[in-house]
Formats: sequence, C-alpha cells, structure tokens
Amino acid sequence: MNIRSAKEFDAASSAEALGALRSGLSGAVLLPGEPGYDDARAVWNAMIDRRPALIVQPQGAADVIAAVNFARDHGLPVAIKGGGHNVAGHGVCDGGLMIDLCRMRAVRVDPAARRAHVEGGATWGDVDRETQAHGLATPGGLISDTGVAGLTLAGGIGWLRSRYGLCVDNVVSFDVVTAAGERVTASAGSHPDLYWALRGGGGNFGVVVGFEFALHPVGPTVMFAAPIYPVTAGPGPIRFWRDFLADKQGKIGSLVEFSTVARTPDYPEKFWGQRCYTIAAVWAGDAGEGERVMQPLRDQGGLVTDFSGQMAYCDVQKLFDALMPKGDYRCYWKCHYMADLPDAMIDIALENGAAAPSDNTLSSLWNMGAATMAVPAEATAIGDRSMGWMYSIDSVWPDPADDEANIGWTRKAWEETRKFSQEGRLYLNFAGHGEDGEALVKDAYGKNYARLAAIKARYDPQNMFRFNQNIRPAG
Repeated sequence: MNIRSAKEFDAASSAEALGALRSGLSGAVLLPGEPGYDDARAVWNAMIDRRPALIVQPQGAADVIAAVNFARDHGLPVAIKGGGHNVAGHGVCDGGLMIDLCRMRAVRVDPAARRAHVEGGATWGDVDRETQAHGLATPGGLISDTGVAGLTLAGGIGWLRSRYGLCVDNVVSFDVVTAAGERVTASAGSHPDLYWALRGGGGNFGVVVGFEFALHPVGPTVMFAAPIYPVTAGPGPIRFWRDFLADKQGKIGSLVEFSTVARTPDYPEKFWGQRCYTIAAVWAGDAGEGERVMQPLRDQGGLVTDFSGQMAYCDVQKLFDALMPKGDYRCYWKCHYMADLPDAMIDIALENGAAAPSDNTLSSLWNMGAATMAVPAEATAIGDRSMGWMYSIDSVWPDPADDEANIGWTRKAWEETRKFSQEGRLYLNFAGHGEDGEALVKDAYGKNYARLAAIKARYDPQNMFRFNQNIRPAG
C-alpha cells in the first residue's frame, strides 16, 4: 500500500481498527486529547510542536510489529521516538503514527562476554549505570538522557571515541522490525547489508528494538580535564591543544567548547556573563596517568576556573546534562567534518564563540580520535573516516522571538566555515532541522548514498520511515 499524506488519517472512521490495535497491545495507544498524549509528543527541543495522528507506546517487540503493521495497512508514515533528543525532532511527526519506545529501556549486561543488550528506548544513562556496575562501558554520548538509538544510528560521538571509536563501531548486532512487520537480526553474519546500513544510516531502515554492544574496561574512575579560559586568552591555548593531541589521539577524547560564563558561585564573579572556552578531555585509561599527561592543557595561561579532576565515569557522562534540560530551550545545530584544523579555522571558531547572539549557545571544535579514524571507509555507512575534526555550532536560546536571529547566525557561521569542510560531509545528528533536504544527506554519505538507497528500497520501499535525514528508496 502506498504511504498517504500524514494528514489524511481519520481516527473516527478507523475506530474499529484502533480498538483492535489497543486490545492486542501490552503497551498503550494515545490519541489527540487523551491523557498522556501531549507528554508523549514532547521532545527535548522546544521548537518542535507536532501532533501525530496516534502514538503507540509498545511494551516489547511484538507491540512494535503490531504498530508497524497497522501503519502499513492504513498507509501511515512512522516516526520513531527513542530518547527524543534529536535536534530536528525527527522522533515526532504531524499526522502519522509515532512509535514512542519509552517503555522499552531495559539493559542486560553479560560481563563475561563483555556484551550489553539494550532495548531501543534506553538512554545512555541507563546503559552507563548497568555497564559501570561491572567496570565496563561502550562509547556513548555526552548527555546522559540522550537516546541510545538516535545517537547510535547516525554514528554516535562520545568521550571514548579516541580509544574505542564511535557508537556504531561497537554494535555487534541490531534487532530490527522492518516495514514489512518482520523482526530480523542484522549482524555481520545475518542480513549483512542491513547491518552495514544501520551503522550510520540513521532511522531509515526500520525500528531498532534492540542493540548488542561490545563493552570495554573503563572506570569506575576516569580523569576529566576541564580548564576554562576567557576568550581574551586568544587562540594560543587552542593551538596548543591541537598540537598536544597529535601523538595522543588513541587515549584522549577531547573538544574545545565555546560558551558563556554562568552567573553562579561556581565561577568567579568578575567573569560572570563573559565568553569563555573549555578544553574538555577524558583520558580513556588509568586516571592517575591521565591526570599527569593532561596537566599541560591546564597550564596555558590565566583561567576563569578549572573543573578538572578524577571522577566517576557516570558522573562525567552527566556533566553536560544541566546545559540541555528537556523542553526549556529552542535549538538549531549545524556542523562540518574537517580533515585538518588550521589556524584560520581556530581563529574563526574563536570569533564566532565570542559573537553568538545567545548566552546559552555552545560551539565546539571536536577531535575525532585515532580509533574513530582507523575504521575502513567500506566498513560502515558513514564511509570515509579521514575526518580528524568536527566544528559544531549548537545554537540554544529561550525566546521564540529570537528564532530568526539565532538560526540566521548559525547558518551564516556554517556557510562561512564550509571552505574548511571535508567535501561538505557532516554528522547528521547536527544537521539543522532537515531544511537542506536531500542534497545535504547526499553530501554527508558521499559515495555510499547509492548503496544506502538500494538497501532502503529492499527494506522500506514505500519510505514508511521517512522522519529522519531521509534516504529515498532507489527507483
């Protein structure tokens, strides 16, 4: 059946089918106006205000299959909400069927095999809590309430990327419900085409109801470096950081983040409201060794303050949570992958960090790390891994009246730095609100786009799963 316009579903005329769906589920079905509907459709970015025709909150994979079958039988497109943290709000749609995986957050750890089995609605906080009970971890995100699924399927960039790679580099298998309502395991030995596509191809190919991750010895204590310099310190400490990392990219996951000094007792009052940048770094190894090795990052001039120290890995994973509370701010993010980080790019990033129109806005220079870059181009849908760096412009502001100014500033900064990008390639979790369309997606995947489109045609020929950085089915 062809997927109809998302606006065409009429719940009243489909009452009998809806009743059958409800009675057959262990989870819940929510319609507009019913209790829980508005809470379920809310996502992290306050700019997103969409109203699905119905929301299904499955209790398990069988409920997901029922929801997908219902959507297919009624010609409805499907949005998939994991943690709801995607900046573009792809987890919620207007008019279609939204699958909200909030009831599927279980994490089971096999410490002997060093494997974690994670349900599709889990957050990284869920994963970290269970894996750290065994002194293990897998690369996750930088904010603990980020959903595992959304972050992972686009690649997944976290603190452990230098030593253990991206999230997708650690997925052993995916448990997937396809558009045909079939539950399949995608791994190196089963549906290898789908396994390849899911490692970077986003939510285009089905509902991932489970992940199997490889785990590594990490923590429980790690070294976190976080010296904060005023922007008046200039580019010197950042250039030192870049050069310092040259022979340490197998152990240090790091970024320089531009922000504004908060007006709180955590900072000296004389710096309140001033622009600053943090050289943030995690040593993926012995914490004491990391403290010694990373000390020079803290010695590059006068500081605003220094939050460096040895701390629990789970605490490091939550350090940025307070900057991004759910539903409080409006957000628009863009980025570029870069092969190198020349002085001129550092200078522009510093200028942009000082000139952001909102005090809540962050922008960052990311070092991608040795393990991320070591993966062969043909191994995952991400493709070429020669991007050594990323520049992200993460605009965050509270007032709808400031939308135009903040989005305009972000896009201008993005366009001005395109010349430093690696042939227009980018991280698709930081791709604005999807307004750049197919051209941006093709730039991101480069040579892999045609192969992804062919796999999309095999597993989702009607483009049921279109609320994402969409790959159109070939043909």
